[in-house]
Amino acid sequence: MDAPSQKTGSDAPLVLPPGISSLQQLVDGVCSGHRAMLGQAITLVESSAPRHRDTADALLQSLMPRTGNSMRIGISGVPGVGKSTFIEAFGLHLTTLGLRVAVLAVDPSSTVSGGSILGDKTRMNQLALHDHAFIRPSPSAGTLGGVARKTRETMLVCEAAGFDVIVVETVGVGQSETTVAQMVDMYLVLMLAGAGDELQGIKKGILEIADLLAINKADGDNRIAAQRARREFEHALHYTHRPEGPWMPRVMTCSATQNEGIQEIWQAMGEFRAAVTGSGHWQSRRQQQQVDWMWATVRDELERRFVAQEDTRAELERLLPAVRNGTLSAGAAARRLLRLSRTPDGS
Repeated sequence: MDAPSQKTGSDAPLVLPPGISSLQQLVDGVCSGHRAMLGQAITLVESSAPRHRDTADALLQSLMPRTGNSMRIGISGVPGVGKSTFIEAFGLHLTTLGLRVAVLAVDPSSTVSGGSILGDKTRMNQLALHDHAFIRPSPSAGTLGGVARKTRETMLVCEAAGFDVIVVETVGVGQSETTVAQMVDMYLVLMLAGAGDELQGIKKGILEIADLLAINKADGDNRIAAQRARREFEHALHYTHRPEGPWMPRVMTCSATQNEGIQEIWQAMGEFRAAVTGSGHWQSRRQQQQVDWMWATVRDELERRFVAQEDTRAELERLLPAVRNGTLSAGAAARRLLRLSRTPDGS
């Protein structure tokens, strides 16, 4: 049950989480690092319920002055690369340096039930128990790009709570796995050696946007294969990396299970931050991300409102059977639906 609603300067009441008497109490709790309130705040901003939208917006607006000071790192990887093992080793290393780490782990949702296992805390049990770490698993809920629909909002809440590093672990590397790069400062892609056809096993688009590639499991009998894979990726990056900017993407090797190469990867991230901050790319990238976030929100809201219209739902009931049995193409059905929307030129 939600707590009683609270009136603010607007006419719309704010629906607060259970046990929270005012928006300011929730804001203060997040900023002081109160874990229970941090979890409540994230649940609020992740909610798709219309009754929570105004409260989430008001919360984020209140937290904005406390955001922007963290380093945001996106981490993707091919299946079996050991993302969770790497992130735990990486996070534990950062905590030894006195840094506070938040991990936003996105799990794939079932296309049938919509459910998600959300098992990242069990895969990173040491980090989950650390006082300076916070792990928040979220379902992708069908969102493309390997991230959850509200990952951006969740990052801001964690920044306001004082975390120095925010890690976004995506569901994997795929054709649409580039959205995370549009919301973080640095994008790390974990790779495997010896899996066969390394250069064909990763999309060219990933190579073009990755700031750092790390060959994981570079230990034991796999060391030689990892070094060979590193050279191959370095060669590939000369042909695929984006030429603009002050940073040339690097390829490194590591072993999360042996805790090897983790310190060097963090050092490379520090060098990356220094390079892009000094050139102005850090700030300009974040500013563009804010604009992209705005338009993404607009598109989501327009789709929600359009589908919620009574005439749209009625037309959908008529069109969907024809689309399913193949008597009407998807494109023709889409155009019929779009005729229901009003545009400035009347088209």
